[in-house]
Amino acid sequence: MQPSYSDLEPGELLRLARGRDQSAWNELVRRYAPLVWRVAMSHRLDPADAADVSQHTWITLAEGLDRIRDEHRLPGWLTTTARRESLRILKSRSREIRSTGFDSIAETAVDLCPEPHALRTARDRLLWRAFAALSERCQRILGILAHAPNITYADVARALGMNRDSVGQSRGRCLRELRRKLAILGLTEGAAG
Repeated sequence: MQPSYSDLEPGELLRLARGRDQSAWNELVRRYAPLVWRVAMSHRLDPADAADVSQHTWITLAEGLDRIRDEHRLPGWLTTTARRESLRILKSRSREIRSTGFDSIAETAVDLCPEPHALRTARDRLLWRAFAALSERCQRILGILAHAPNITYADVARALGMNRDSVGQSRGRCLRELRRKLAILGLTEGAAG
């Protein structure tokens, strides 16, 4: 009996996708689409531009599947590609980016994300409110690490243009700040999950 595609390691999925296995490709997209979407949204793009970033990232991966030799680098590669395309779109727009408010961004991201999230509960609204109050840098760091837990600090540093040695310390500071903001909102660590 062949294991389901969701049980396969990234390296095996990449190998099968290189051989034009559509189910393997679909699993790669299902598994990493939230990461790509989160990178695009962390640049405060509107949903249409974020969708363009996502599409560009997946097309670039499809065209360059043979160039990825180490499957452990795939999350970093996707993050870097999405970041570069996001920055390209921002530069091409030559316009001031206005914040639409994090609540609408979070709801849009959930609606378009392939995995369901329960963001409408009171607890989750408080979590998103505290998250939105973090600096943009903290939002990017924590967002990427949350959506790609296996990504290396080196990949995060490359994707965000920061020193690799400062990623861990920055992550720790951002988590402490998030906990502090949650406490101010009355949400204890145990209730936050």
